[in-house]
Amino acid sequence: MTLLTSVFAAVISTLVWYQNDQRESLRLGVLCLMYWGASLMWLVDAVFEYAEIQAAYFSPAPQDMLNDLYLGLSVVALGLVIWLVILLVSDPKGVVRRVLFQKKSV
Repeated sequence: MTLLTSVFAAVISTLVWYQNDQRESLRLGVLCLMYWGASLMWLVDAVFEYAEIQAAYFSPAPQDMLNDLYLGLSVVALGLVIWLVILLVSDPKGVVRRVLFQKKSV
């Protein structure tokens, strides 16, 4: 489930990157690379787990599938948080800078 979740996130973020004209300023490439990297990591994990347990890999317990789904969703959420922090630090439209340095009127 972790592999499936991260691949879905990678495909969706890649489609958004492909269709968006502001991909450079919104750092969508970073988001895509994070999700594709996570997908590659889970693929390698799946290959080694299959090599270890063979055919039992294809019949996991429901509890294991639920745990894997939670882990996959956590990875997707963490990727979004990291991307948002990068976006806020780079501040492509100057919104954060404007709000921080705005003079308060009394």
